[in-house]
Amino acid sequence: MSFRFVDLFAGIGGFHGALSALGGKCVYAIEWDEAAAAVYKCNWGIDCLGDITDDVSDEGCVVPTHDVLAAGFPCQPFSKSGAQRGMDETRGTLYWSILQIIHHRKPAVVLLENVRNLAGPRHLHEWQTIIETLRDEGYRVSDTPAVFSPHYLPPEMGGRPQVRERIFIFAARDSEAAKGDLSMDDPVVLPRPVRDWDPGTWNLETDLPLEPLTGSGQTALSESEIYWIEAWNEFVEKMWEIREGRRLPGFPLWGDSWVTSEQLSIPDTTPGWKANFLRKNSDFYTQHKNFIDRWAAKWEFYSDRFPPSRRKFEWQAQDTPRLWDAVMQMRPTGIRAKRPTYLPALVAITQTSIIGPRRRKLSVKEAARLQGFPDWFSFEGQKSSDSYKQLGNSVNIGAAYYVMRQGVARYEEVLKSKAPELVRAVMSSGENPMVLRHT
Repeated sequence: MSFRFVDLFAGIGGFHGALSALGGKCVYAIEWDEAAAAVYKCNWGIDCLGDITDDVSDEGCVVPTHDVLAAGFPCQPFSKSGAQRGMDETRGTLYWSILQIIHHRKPAVVLLENVRNLAGPRHLHEWQTIIETLRDEGYRVSDTPAVFSPHYLPPEMGGRPQVRERIFIFAARDSEAAKGDLSMDDPVVLPRPVRDWDPGTWNLETDLPLEPLTGSGQTALSESEIYWIEAWNEFVEKMWEIREGRRLPGFPLWGDSWVTSEQLSIPDTTPGWKANFLRKNSDFYTQHKNFIDRWAAKWEFYSDRFPPSRRKFEWQAQDTPRLWDAVMQMRPTGIRAKRPTYLPALVAITQTSIIGPRRRKLSVKEAARLQGFPDWFSFEGQKSSDSYKQLGNSVNIGAAYYVMRQGVARYEEVLKSKAPELVRAVMSSGENPMVLRHT
C-alpha cells in the first residue's frame, strides 16, 4: 500500500507531482483559486476547489487521515500579544488551519515550503512561532531553515536550470521524545550543490531543453522590448571594445543617475548602499562620458521611448560578448542580463525570462519544465499569463522530491513505527522524480 498525503494550498500540484512520484496517494487537496484548481483537476484527477478554513475548526476537521501533510502556505504575520507563541497566537491566519489539521490528524511528516524571506530578520517572530508550535505537537524540526534550489541538483536527480531558493520545513513526528529533544542540529538539506555538481555547467539548450520555437504568439517580444535590447546590446558590444575585453561592472547601471564626478551631490540622508551605487555610476559615467552621451542621443535614451525602469541595467552575464547572447528579465528594477546557463526564479508576475539567442520569451511548456512538470502536463488552453502566474507560484517538483527523500532518510528509524509504508516507498524510490505518469 502506498502512503497517503494531503496537498494544502495546492496550486497546480507541485507537491502532488513530487509525492506521487515517491509512491504516495493524494487523499485530499484544497485550492481556493478557481483557475489553478481547474488545472489541478485536469492533470491529477482531483477536484480541489475550496477554502481550507471551511474544512477545519476547533471542533474538528473533515480532512482524512494521512501520513504526509504538504503545504506551500502563505505566510501571514502572527499576533505578538503577550509574546505568546502557542497555537492561539496563530488564530486567524492560514497557518492556524494547517496547525489544526496537524493537531487532529497527527501525520508522520509535515513538509512546508515558503519564500526564503520567511526565515529572514523581518519574519523572525513568524519563523520561531512555526518551529515552536510544531514542536508543541510532537515534531522534530531544525531551528535552522532548510534552504534549497533546483539548480543545485544535477539533471539526473531532477534538477532544473533555475535559481529558486526556497525555505523547506521538514518535520518528523516523534511523540515519544521530550519537547527539549525535538530540535535537530542541522536541516535536512543545505543550500549548496549536491555531490560534485557544478551549476555553472547548466545548458538551457540541452538541459531544459529549449523548444525549437520562433518568437511568435505567447513568446514574441514586443517592438519596445526589441528596441530596448538592441540599444543595450550596442552598449554592451561597444563597451567591450572600449574597455578592451573587460566585462561590464557588476553593479546596477542607473542611467538617470549618470553625472560627472564634479556634478555628483549625494544628500546626507541617502542610505549607504544607494550612495555607494551613485558614486560608482558617477565614476563609470565620468570615465566613459563621450561614448555614453553619443549612445544616449542615438537611441533617444532620455525620451518616452525608455521608461525609467528600462534606463536601468544590471550585467550578470560575465564575459558574454553580446546582450543577445544572454538571458534577460525585464524587471521593475531594470533589465537584468545573465549567462544562458540557469535562469532566475519564475515569479507570479510578468517577468518572463527572455532567451536572447532565440530572440523570444520562455514558453509555457519550457516554464513548466523549469518547475519539474512533465511534458504531458496540460493548462487546458487557458491564457498564457495565467499559466505563467501559476507556475511562478508553484513548488518545484525536483526540489520537493529531493527534500522529502533526504528528510525520510534522516529520520527513517523514527518514522518506521508510525508510517512503514511511507518509509518503504520513499527509500525504494529512485533519485529522479520523472517517473511521473498521468493520473
